[in-house]
Order: sequence, then structure tokens, then C-alpha cells
Amino acid sequence: MTIIQNFAILLLLVTFGCSNAMPTGGFEGKTLMTADGVKFRVETVATGLEVPWGFAWLPNKDMLVTERPGRVRIIEGGKLRTEPVFVVPDVEPSSESGLMDISLHPQFATNNFVYLAYAYNRDGKRVKVVRYKYAGGKFTDPKSIIEDIPGAPNHAGMRARFGPDGKLYVTTGDATDWNLGQKMDSLAGKTLRLNDDGTVPQDNPFVKTAGARPEIWSYGHRNAQGLAWQPGSGLMFQTEHGPSSFEGKGSGGDEFNLVERGANLGWPEIHHTEKREGMVSPLLEYSPACAPASGMFYNGSQFPIFKGNFFFGCLRSAKIIRVIMDGRKVVKQEDILPASLGRIREIAEGPDGNIYFSTSNRDGRGTPAKEDDRIMRLVP
Repeated sequence: MTIIQNFAILLLLVTFGCSNAMPTGGFEGKTLMTADGVKFRVETVATGLEVPWGFAWLPNKDMLVTERPGRVRIIEGGKLRTEPVFVVPDVEPSSESGLMDISLHPQFATNNFVYLAYAYNRDGKRVKVVRYKYAGGKFTDPKSIIEDIPGAPNHAGMRARFGPDGKLYVTTGDATDWNLGQKMDSLAGKTLRLNDDGTVPQDNPFVKTAGARPEIWSYGHRNAQGLAWQPGSGLMFQTEHGPSSFEGKGSGGDEFNLVERGANLGWPEIHHTEKREGMVSPLLEYSPACAPASGMFYNGSQFPIFKGNFFFGCLRSAKIIRVIMDGRKVVKQEDILPASLGRIREIAEGPDGNIYFSTSNRDGRGTPAKEDDRIMRLVP
């Protein structure tokens, strides 16, 4: 099967009517169009953030946003509140780590549970997931769901998201000790699967395997930061950062993977497009690196042609990639956003059916614009 890459972006100078959101400077009055004719605009929702890493929408459609230094911010009625709603007391921001993901419990409307994933301990040498209650505008009743996961300033993961089975899945990095990915007695370089209270589901694949951590769902990961389930099939797909030059395995090798129960994704035994029996090679591989930092499936009504498509933001190549799927197979892919916005981190479908994403230009590796970092959205 031929994979069609790098579709050209078509820029049409079409002026649209007024919007409640602020138009993005470089795209004001313009329309972007995908290769199959889907037209969209880019709007700015909020500015002045510092490395916004994860989103979660409340039932009233307000958005909670994490910032790497440890702040949880809120966008109320489309406007960013000046002061944070919560500051994580023991977060340790260092290089790539700090406060990362945020997720609501599937029954948030009745239990008010919010899950935060972050680095703690000196130099971010450990990462964990903590559950809070969020009610009345306050975070209370912290409960550790899982902790003491190996961390580091780099390759710390992590996404923590609820799957269609109601279980909490957590991606962990190899903490720059890439051999940990194959070690079943370590939580590093894995996808973990937990009950909502942190206990281990008894149908996890390695519960009865001697010497293996029972939390493990899949292993052989380097640093997966995108996690989403395909509508209909329930299949899990991930994006993952590939080797860095200091590992002696060449640059690039970023991955888009289908991740199934008990799977070995191969790191560090295989990488890039290498294959080995018993190990999973990527569906898509990116060299030079694009640095994928997120992932989502679109299932809304604003962009009917996008239904079932996978999207992820890229840090290094500063773009959003759209992957068109047919079940387990990739049909084609295209870049749908020019690179002028800088480093793209989180991406998620909002309750309004628009596609939201964040910039990461203040993370020490970008060139921040005056308004950075920003939360933006794609609208028809």
C-alpha cells in the first residue's frame, strides 16, 4: 500500500465574518483547505500560557488546562481566567517533564474526579498520577493512583486517559534508560492499565507472569505522548518519539502505532522501520523527526469528512498531521497546518466539535511569539 505523505496546503484568500475568538495574526481573513477539500480557519482561543500540556472539558464546556510549571488554568465562557484554579504542590518541572496530562473520570458529573499526571521528586526523577475532586472551583482530596514510576528530565511520558472499557491507561517513558522498555519488572517504557482507584484489573495481560509488573498493558516503548481509541473498533493508537542521536540509533524514527493487549513495541531492540518476530513495527515512521506530542480521533459533526481520522501535533516539524484510517490500516496522511505557528503539543476535539490544539513555544526549544503560548482551534 502506498502512503501518500506531505500533501500541499492550499491557501485561499477568503474573508469570513466576525468570530467570538481572536483570529490568528498570520491567518486572519484566510482559509486553509485539505487535499480533499475540507476548508477551515485557525482561531486563537487563549494567549499568554506557559507550555499548555493537556486539556479537559467540564460538563459546562469550560476547559481545564495544565501548564508544565504545575498550574491548572481554566477557560471560562471562552476567556482564560488570570489566576490558576490549582497549583500542584509537589510538581518538579525540568526540561521535558513537569505537570503533564489531565483527564476527567467518565462519571465526572457524579463523582467530580480529575486525574493529573506529573513529575515529582528532585529533577523529576519520578512521575505519578494523582486523583483529585474538583468541585466549587477547588481541587481537594488528593489520592495517589500510581506513583514511583521512573522519570527523568527527558523521556518522562506521559498521557493518562480513560479507555472505552472505563480503565485508566497511562503511557510512561523510558526515563533515558532505554533498556527499561524491555524489563517487565519496571514501569518505565510501558503502557499501564489501571482501575479508576489505582488497583490492577485482573484481566491485565501479565497479572500471572512471574517477575512482571501486573499494571503493564504493553511494553517496549521509548516515550509515547499520544493516546486515543478509534471510534467503533475501540482499537488503541499511540504516537511515540523515536531515537535521539545520543542513543547511537540515528535520529528520526518517530512512530504512529497500533497498540494491543500484551504487545511488545520493540524499543530498544528495534526502531525506525525495523522488524522482528514478536515485536510491533510502526504503521507510520517519521525521519527526520517530527516529534509527535499528542493524538486524537475525530468523531464530531463540524467536520463530517474528518470522522474517524486520527490527528496529532508535532513539536519539531511544527505541524498537525491528519491520518486517514480504514480500521487497522493507514489509507493516507497529510500535513494540514503550516509551520508558522511553531511547536504544536496537545490536540483534542472540543465539545463544540472543533479541533483544539496548543503551542509549546515557551518550552525552551522554540521561538516564542508575543502571545505564546496559545490555545487555538480549527473551525469550519
